[in-house]
Amino acid sequence: MLRRGFQMAVILGHHGTLPGATHLLPRFNPASAFGSSTESLVSRFCQEMTKTKNYALPNASWGPDMLSLYHEFLEKTKTDGWVRVPSFRSNRDHIRGFKLPLELSANSDKSDWRLFTRCIEREGQGFEYVIFFQPSEKKSVCLFQPGPCLEGVPGFAHGGSLAALIDETFSKTACLSGEGLLTLNFNIRFKNLIPLGSLAVLNVNVEKIEDQKMYLSCVTQSRDQQTVYAKASGTFLQMQLEEESSQQ
Repeated sequence: MLRRGFQMAVILGHHGTLPGATHLLPRFNPASAFGSSTESLVSRFCQEMTKTKNYALPNASWGPDMLSLYHEFLEKTKTDGWVRVPSFRSNRDHIRGFKLPLELSANSDKSDWRLFTRCIEREGQGFEYVIFFQPSEKKSVCLFQPGPCLEGVPGFAHGGSLAALIDETFSKTACLSGEGLLTLNFNIRFKNLIPLGSLAVLNVNVEKIEDQKMYLSCVTQSRDQQTVYAKASGTFLQMQLEEESSQQ
């Protein structure tokens, strides 16, 4: 996603068009296929599906800190308007009934498609995380427990794994906040190492939306907020999803 986003940014910067397109990129219209409100986006994107595994639910590998903070935010979904964002094998499971713009269509065996941050199937070995989204404030919190398959410096999470998860949290937040679909820019500053198996909390905010772009920030820190692991920023391009003629 990052690579495609960078390519798109270069193309837009030089030509103002998408690859294969013969017209200028249409400006974002809030009254799009998803509807005119953040609530409409949330209701579409965050549907619970009984036949599809939701990786954002607790499992036996989650440590005490991960579990306790998860339940704190679960309570906020009942009282403060927060929404737990489900996490499926592929993003196509999130956007059922809609299709990507023609320029983003890909030819591939659908059975092979898998979200990068869900590529390690065994519980506790890779990316253990759950995202909670606050629609009225357009912000998210991601609880992240890195497993041993994400090791960089011995005993600590690889910086690339944190960058990938920040980008993923940016992506979900941007999409839910107004159809932000493509990463145009991503910057990160690492401050401290994250011990494997520990809890890191990603706090993401939408800073502003203008000129068909959405600007986000993230501070990743320990639960007690005493240790900052990284600070990041990103820019997303808004693009309208189209409603399919028949939902599957």
